[in-house]
Amino acid sequence: MGGLEQDLKTDPPCFPRACAIQDCLTKNGYNQDKCEKLVDALYECCQAFYQKQGDDASSVCCPKANLLKLKMEQRKKGIK
Repeated sequence: MGGLEQDLKTDPPCFPRACAIQDCLTKNGYNQDKCEKLVDALYECCQAFYQKQGDDASSVCCPKANLLKLKMEQRKKGIK
């Protein structure tokens, strides 16, 4: 996984971070608790993607902007 700017430039945007989650889940018997930092990293990338491209932009690796905002708020409150 590269830096944020690098991951934003991939096609589709944030793809390396989405792949890192899948790899982590596979290696850990699909135990999401072991991959939470990677989920946070994907959401960070997606948030930056929407800040640059606008909330109507689209990447297959990212939840829609309004869903991403909800997910990030839930994670701050400890809800997965």
